Parts: sequence; structure tokens; C-alpha cells
Amino acid sequence: MLLTIDVGNTQTHVGAFDGADLVEHWRFSTDRQATGDELAIVIHALLALRGIGFGQIHGEAVSSVVPRLVSEYRHMFEHYLDREALIVGPGTKTGMPILIENPHELGPDRLVNAVAGYDICRDVCVVVDFGTAITYDAVSAAGEYLGGIIGPGIEISIEALTSRAARLTKVDITEPKTLIGKSTEAAVQSGIVYGFAAQVDGICNRLRAELGEGLTTIATGGLASVIVGFTDSIDLVDDLLTLKGLRLVYEQNL
Repeated sequence: MLLTIDVGNTQTHVGAFDGADLVEHWRFSTDRQATGDELAIVIHALLALRGIGFGQIHGEAVSSVVPRLVSEYRHMFEHYLDREALIVGPGTKTGMPILIENPHELGPDRLVNAVAGYDICRDVCVVVDFGTAITYDAVSAAGEYLGGIIGPGIEISIEALTSRAARLTKVDITEPKTLIGKSTEAAVQSGIVYGFAAQVDGICNRLRAELGEGLTTIATGGLASVIVGFTDSIDLVDDLLTLKGLRLVYEQNL
């Protein structure tokens, strides 16, 4: 069984694969101060919920945008599973040429998303990831990573708004009942959902004009499901895309 772990700034997403089949996946809040031993306790407990033990894991693939946790996950696997995990980073084989000025700047999660997106489309595509930031990663028809776009994420925007506006309080990110809010909370919800949906449509339409009408757009990330229903430009939604990409990259490095 293969264990895949995507460590984001806000959440960590864990998946267990049996061959190409995802057996189960879990999300938990990323703790930047966690030790390898604490991470082992969390991962072991999650696997145990499905009756999976460390002894059934034959390999691991990790992408992390939190540099400190890279060494802690490495320690966890070396200490408790007695082997090195595949940590996606510079030098990792992905089968995807990276056509940007400094490939080392590319976040491992974005690269993994691009690999998974191209595996689905086998043609020009853009992956839109709704995470701490909203990222747009473009892949050519030949499977080359072309570059991307990064903007502030939904939760960051809400926190900035409520921290700078004394009379606004943090709201849940849910589907607005109407476009025109009948309360302050409803007005903020409408502004967030319709505002980000318009941003996604605007950027994706510009990308389609630049890359061609054959472009496929794929949305992923924890908040994608809230926004995508209000967009016109997203073709596919796959909340498990990063985990699938980690499996594909792992297989490239066998």
C-alpha cells in the first residue's frame, strides 16, 4: 500500500493507495511545530481507522510547502518504517519538463497537480487549486509545465477583510442564498463566493484565449466545491488530484 501526504500551509491531506485505487483519505490541520513523533501518532491513528498498520505500507510520497515539516516527515519514516520516503522536490523525476526561469521556485504541490492534470487530459490544461492561495498551473499539449498564476486564497481574504473592518465578523464560506445579501453576513458571503467565481472565470477565460479553446480546466482543493458551482469556466473538479499526482510521481521514481 502506498501512503501519499500533501502538506499545505493550512491543511494536510493524506491518502492510502492500493495500486491505483485510493482506499481512503483524510484531512487534518497542519501544525508547523509538530515533531516527527507527533506526526507518526497522527498518521498511525488515521490508518488504524481503516484497519491499516504501518507494516502494510510499502512506500511513501510527500509534498510539502512547509520546509520545517519536510525533515520531520523524513524522520518519521526513517524511524518508524526504517526507510526513506520520496519527498518531492528539486531532482525528483516527474516526466514533466519545467519551462520556468527557476524550476526550484516551483512548489511541489503545484508540480504534482500539473502531473496529475496532464495525466487526465493528455492535452493542454490548467489546474486551479483552491488552497491557502489560489494557484493556476498551466501545462502544454506536450506535457510541459509552462508557468502559473498565484493569488490570495479565500480564507486569507476573509481574515484580511474582517481584521481591517471593525464592524465585520468572520463568516462561514457557504453558498449564498441570493446575490444581494439581506444581512451583513449574507453580503460578505455573496461578495466572497461571487467575487472569487468571477476571478476564476476571468483568469481562466484569459488563459483559454492564450492557450487555445482546447484547454481543459481542472479545479481541486478544499474550497473548490463552494466556488466552482458559480463559475462557467471550470470543466472538471477533482478534490483528490494532488494525492493522485503523488502516486504518479512515486511510480516515476521506482
